[in-house]
Amino acid sequence: MKKKKHPSDILLPSFFRKGREVGLPLIEKGWGWVFFFFFFSNASFAQYNTDRLLISGRIAYSNHDYVVAIQHFNNVLSGKPYLYEPWYYRGLCKLQLDDYAGAEEDFDKAIELNPYVHEIFAARAECRIRLKKFADALGDYEHALVFSPDERGYWFNRAYCRYFMKENQQAHTDLDSIVKRWPDMNMAYAFQTEIYLNENDTATASRWLDKTLEHNPYDGNSWSILARLNMQRQNWVVADDAFTKAIHYQPRVVNNYMYRAMVRVNRNKLRQAMEDYDKAIDMDPNNFLSHYNRGLLRQQLGDDNRAIEDFNFVLRYEPNNLQALYNRALLLDHTGNYRAAIEDYSRVIETFPNFWAGLLARAACYRRLGMTAKAELDEFRVTKAQLDKHLGIQQRWSKSKLREMRKLSDVDVEKYDQWVVVDEEVVTPQYHNDYRGEVQNREVDNELQPLFSLSYMPYKGGINNYGVVDHSVEHFNITHKPLRTIHVTCKPEALDENMSESFFRNIDSLTVAIGKSDKVQTALSLLLQRSVAHATTHNFAEAINDLNDYINIDTTSVLAYWQRAYCLLMLYDYNAQQGVEAQLSSKRVQDDLRSAIRLDADNALLYYNLATVYVMQKDYNTGIDLLGRAIQLNPNLAEAYFNLGLARIFAGHKTEGIRDLSKAGELGLYDAYSVMKRYSDAK
Repeated sequence: MKKKKHPSDILLPSFFRKGREVGLPLIEKGWGWVFFFFFFSNASFAQYNTDRLLISGRIAYSNHDYVVAIQHFNNVLSGKPYLYEPWYYRGLCKLQLDDYAGAEEDFDKAIELNPYVHEIFAARAECRIRLKKFADALGDYEHALVFSPDERGYWFNRAYCRYFMKENQQAHTDLDSIVKRWPDMNMAYAFQTEIYLNENDTATASRWLDKTLEHNPYDGNSWSILARLNMQRQNWVVADDAFTKAIHYQPRVVNNYMYRAMVRVNRNKLRQAMEDYDKAIDMDPNNFLSHYNRGLLRQQLGDDNRAIEDFNFVLRYEPNNLQALYNRALLLDHTGNYRAAIEDYSRVIETFPNFWAGLLARAACYRRLGMTAKAELDEFRVTKAQLDKHLGIQQRWSKSKLREMRKLSDVDVEKYDQWVVVDEEVVTPQYHNDYRGEVQNREVDNELQPLFSLSYMPYKGGINNYGVVDHSVEHFNITHKPLRTIHVTCKPEALDENMSESFFRNIDSLTVAIGKSDKVQTALSLLLQRSVAHATTHNFAEAINDLNDYINIDTTSVLAYWQRAYCLLMLYDYNAQQGVEAQLSSKRVQDDLRSAIRLDADNALLYYNLATVYVMQKDYNTGIDLLGRAIQLNPNLAEAYFNLGLARIFAGHKTEGIRDLSKAGELGLYDAYSVMKRYSDAK
């Protein structure tokens, strides 16, 4: 019977394979280490495999580590610029980093090389929407629909472009077609509602909004539209409740807090209104409208100095905003800073020379400073204008006017004391397609806390920011003194450009050190370090190669089995996204973790990792048992309670699962509360 090859036989010369088959330690082969280091140094400096680099880049993209992904795609393009895929994927990374112009250029090149992939046209269209090049985006969606006519996202985004091109009737027609073909597409109902609302056809908007909420009563955008509709009708109570529901379902939308504050002013809930403005500005410190409107509210409440701060902020961003300038002048006048007030009044009057309220206010400041002649000149201008009857009479500032609203584009200085709202706000977003290489929506493991792994970056979990410590890792750091300290992490942070370059240099340094090493233990230490560096840059295939060779030499390393299991799982996860069956890979992950546990039976993190793999495979009972063991070993491991809670819920034990999620939240993993609420509310 033919002997089965060892998984790493393809990585080692026949000399080493022979040594392993007869059970001899490699170090006893004498000159064998010469070949060992020759092999590693030459393999490390060899040409990178294009497919492997593409996979590493796509894995980095899927894990939102866009800077590292760009580095991998750059490496491919430096040798093979005629391949369309690295241009396409690098464009996707730039799109996620808000480099829309750079992304558009990459997509241009990808389309030039392969004009038959509809996803590239769709991605470029998304860039062009962000760049407000709606006509060009519309053309891209037309091309994409030629190759994929049944992609409803393309139909929706085409209507989205037409609306912003002022082709409202065609947008209505497209949305009607979408609703007929895909009656479950809630976004189409919501967008139809918004178009009618911005056309001031509130009756038709109301009918479409009823359909929207009927199809999806949990959509925050729809509740926001309902709130704005009732705000226009001055139905303050209904608008307040609707904005509250919108915030409940989408708590990170800044404008909902700002508009709810306006509504609450009209309900005389001034304290709650101020809290909403504060929340909006905490979330978006550069939000122009929130600062302006909060300044008006502070002005009404007599909090003059802090109101001045808000208008100072507005004027830093828009130095010629006359309404903000006049409001600040009033506040400076009221607080006794007359010269500064006169300066602001004068800038307003230069643009609006017949603005009576401004002239009279400036005259009063002149009189307080003893500048009588200038005061009389302003007062004479007002008197002369009032005698000219066709000019009419201008209104003065009043609290009742504060209840009114003006559009952002309305520059009438007489509306200085009115709330500011967006001209034509659209809260329904464009449809986002799942581009190839992106993380797909999975049933289980998209909610579970991920595996712990070795990393060069420390992990801070939850709001308590506790560090995760492992005795094996600490022992390695003390005894081997690695070039970089190795930590244990559960959620690796995305690397910026400097960090990314640093890790790639680190890999090169370790490769050189491996080539020069003449001691087994030193070489093994460097191999483990390089595997961690490869994993940090999402090059899991190279990391696995290093760990395979480590384990071929030393089968007693907990860290090597632990890290190889993690890297295998990441490749398994990538293959699953591509629709490739990988049951063998999953079994190898479990085998490596069990090997690590045999070597370190009291390690809670290893039990946690193995349990999480079983839960991902929907073997909930085994996962529950192993997570229970992890918690016995470390009762403060919040991630174990979190995954135990989900495993129990998936297994049908909802009450116990919610209790475990509550414990995870108590230990500082506050994501558990939102998950707990979702499953508590689920019928």
